[in-house]
Amino acid sequence: MPEQKVVDVDYLLLEAPRERKFITGAQAMAEAIKRANVDMAIAYPITPQSEVMHLVGDLWSQGYLKDYYRAEEEYGAFSAIAGAARGGVRVFTATSGPGLLRGLEAIVSWPGHRIPAVLGVLTRVVNAPLSIQPDNVEISYLLNCGAVVLHAENQQDVFDFTLAAFAIAEMVDVYIPVAVATEGFFVTHAKGYVNMTPEDMKLPPRDPYKAPVPPTDCEVPPARIQRDAPVQKSNFMSYLIHAVWQQEIWSSNARAMKYIYKYLGGPIEVINPDAEVFVVASGCAAAQAREAVRYSQLEGLNVGLVKVKSIRPFPEKEIREVLKNAKGIVIPEHNIVGWLAREVRSVIPNNDRVVNGPRVYGGMTLPTELIMDEIYKILGIKKERKVLV
Repeated sequence: MPEQKVVDVDYLLLEAPRERKFITGAQAMAEAIKRANVDMAIAYPITPQSEVMHLVGDLWSQGYLKDYYRAEEEYGAFSAIAGAARGGVRVFTATSGPGLLRGLEAIVSWPGHRIPAVLGVLTRVVNAPLSIQPDNVEISYLLNCGAVVLHAENQQDVFDFTLAAFAIAEMVDVYIPVAVATEGFFVTHAKGYVNMTPEDMKLPPRDPYKAPVPPTDCEVPPARIQRDAPVQKSNFMSYLIHAVWQQEIWSSNARAMKYIYKYLGGPIEVINPDAEVFVVASGCAAAQAREAVRYSQLEGLNVGLVKVKSIRPFPEKEIREVLKNAKGIVIPEHNIVGWLAREVRSVIPNNDRVVNGPRVYGGMTLPTELIMDEIYKILGIKKERKVLV
């Protein structure tokens, strides 16, 4: 068993010294698991997630985890994760695209059963024809299940978001799963600089008896799993029980926001808050948005960036405040449906200011020129397309 000392959550996440490494996004997620004091990880392979769970398996072989195995398929993996969490242990798993959709029935039951699991979502195309490229449409399927959903821009975010996810998920006033999403290949298989906490430090173990729902042990039966047939079948009772519980789950989701502020510096990052035009983006699109802001500044244009870190809970008040005086809002995305544009449009007045795009999908890269074209249109600037260097 590797020598690791347990340190306070706040110390590890906010104060511990950091060392800079040049690693892939998959390695960054595994390094966070190494420091998270995870008890059990359950895997099922799917590209591009397989690299993450392979590395987590290596951590198990080195003694950083107590148990690890490959499930028979995704639904079995995510169901077993729920069982392990109900038993009181800290759990982690990851998936991609079709794997997430195959196990979605199990995943969407996690919030209702107060499962504080952390789920890595390494995005890829989900629909035919078959592709393994890093479209992120699958994130839209998670937005209405009650889980906290964080969207990482780069390798540093992957490390920070994953490690913080365990702390957020297990807060007694939250206690719901946290999904940490990032684009497959663009982040998982590419390298970037990551400032990491010492590998000889780890989070305190999970204390399941501080949970709002007690663990299942020899004396405590499964909680919130109805065993009384009249309760299950009575129209009035089943509606009432489910309605009240849904309200509690979404209240728990909202309460996660204060911990997102504490451990991740807030749900958004803003560059040039007095800008005339804003680019609003999450995940890898935020990296391209940064380039568009940089090019705009070189051309003397008043353009800003809103990077959205937390998709659930969604930063409604923060986004409304930042965008209140914006002339135009460009929302680049790596999917065809424009789920982030929908979210932004739903929370701001005068939402005809929002440009629904540019969007690339099927795993294509997002040229900065496409974002600049929309900025020029908003500002009434006519320019011929040129290659930016």
